Amino acid sequence: MAFSQKNGRRGLVSEINVTPLVDVMLVLLIIFMVTAPMMTQGLEVELPETTAKALRQREEPLTVSVKKEGDIFLGKIRVDPSLLRQQLGKMSDEQKKEPIYLRADKDVAYGIVAAVMADIKQAGFVKLGMITRPEEKGR
Repeated sequence: MAFSQKNGRRGLVSEINVTPLVDVMLVLLIIFMVTAPMMTQGLEVELPETTAKALRQREEPLTVSVKKEGDIFLGKIRVDPSLLRQQLGKMSDEQKKEPIYLRADKDVAYGIVAAVMADIKQAGFVKLGMITRPEEKGR
């Protein structure tokens, strides 16, 4: 305990020493920073096979494709980029509640892909998915 002297009186100092608290908190912070990336990695699990039927879905989901040259297709029909939002906006509310998938060539500029995504969202679609190809294991 520490005693202070004010006007010749001896009194108890009631201050908390925060240095050990800060030291403990910094150690905990470092531990969490080191272990957090380890917690986000998934485990490889082989799932069992079942004989259950797949869930019903539309025969062919609605897709928007962007080719390497920048051509945009709604399904299999070529659409002018300036009219994409208008074409999507004409669809019914029920269609807008279903997922729509964006398939873009890997060499397309990011700005074009972002603009197409913005058009899809502004047309009223809520569920937007990206179609990608799984990474090859031999790399």
